[in-house]
This record gives sequence, C-alpha cells and structure tokens, in this order.
Amino acid sequence: MYDLFFQKFNEKIALTAEEEALVKQYLTPKKLRRKQYLVQEGDVCKNICFVEKGALRAYVLDETGDEHITAFALEGWTLGDLSSFIKAEPATWNIDALEDCELVLISKQAYDELLQIMPKYETYIRLLMTDAYMALQRRTTYMISLPLEERYLAFTQMYPTLFQRVPQHMIASFMGLSAETLSRVRNRISNRK
Repeated sequence: MYDLFFQKFNEKIALTAEEEALVKQYLTPKKLRRKQYLVQEGDVCKNICFVEKGALRAYVLDETGDEHITAFALEGWTLGDLSSFIKAEPATWNIDALEDCELVLISKQAYDELLQIMPKYETYIRLLMTDAYMALQRRTTYMISLPLEERYLAFTQMYPTLFQRVPQHMIASFMGLSAETLSRVRNRISNRK
C-alpha cells in the first residue's frame, strides 16, 4: 500500500529500511469511493493525504454555490487544506474523490511527532512545501500574465494526463475559465496544427 509514497519520499531524500519502518508506523491507509469527501468546508482538516491511486480535487464554493477548483491530486501527489491542518481551524476547501482512491494519511499528531524525531522527515516536508510553493507561484504567474492559448499549453505541459481523467469543465474551473472559453481555446490550438 505504501509503495508509491516511499518511492516519492526516497526521490527527495533516501531512507533506510529502518527509517521507512518508523515512518510507516505513523501512516494510515484510507480508501475513498468516487464523490466521497476527504474534508468538507467548515470541518477541521485532520490529515494530509498522499495519493497512491486515484484522483482528488479541492474546491471552494462561492456565494452562488458555483465551484472553483483550487487543486487536483493524482498518483504521487499530496493534498490537504494546509491552513486548517496546521492551525486546526475550519477548512475553506472541500476535497473529494474524482475516482476511487487509495490514500496514505498522516494525522497532525503524527506529522508533528515525525518532525521532532526524524530530521529526514523534516527535510522531506521542507522539500515538499518548497515544490508546492513553486508550483503555486508558476500557476499564479501563468494565470495573470499569459494569453489564454499560452496558459493552456503551459497547463498541458504541467499536467499532461489530467485531460484524460478529469472533465473539461473542472479543468476550465481550475484555469479560471468558463468551459465554453476553454473549448474555444482548444479548438483554436488544434486548428493551427
């Protein structure tokens, strides 16, 4: 169950077999069915999850009830409402399964304990947070500075398999576009080829 988790961990920082066994004691496997929630807005996010199999999305609802997707997580990705998780405050994100999922969860208590007892875990978390921050910075820059066609092409390079697994209207939401606008952009690009 933890194969991909430890593969990704070891890509950032190598663990011995004993260290893997220690970390494994702090992890909890979880299965979610499609459309099942990991966390809902207003609840406290008690776990950060790593996706072993499946796809998740995070979204917020505006005052009219429209969804605005803030993140996707496929195999090998980590997701949670970080502010809620760290501060134990109500979540602002809803996170649910787009496909049946197999997840690896780490609770706040386990997270804090591992940070204290295992310097390699602290390094892993620092690298994970740095990567997440850089991805957010890239996404923000693309959203505000690139023309639509270039933004779409950058998106397909960053997330090459997402279009095969996620409905187009959700990708449009993530990109800050209407589904119709995304469809027009895709058509313009395909007509150039």
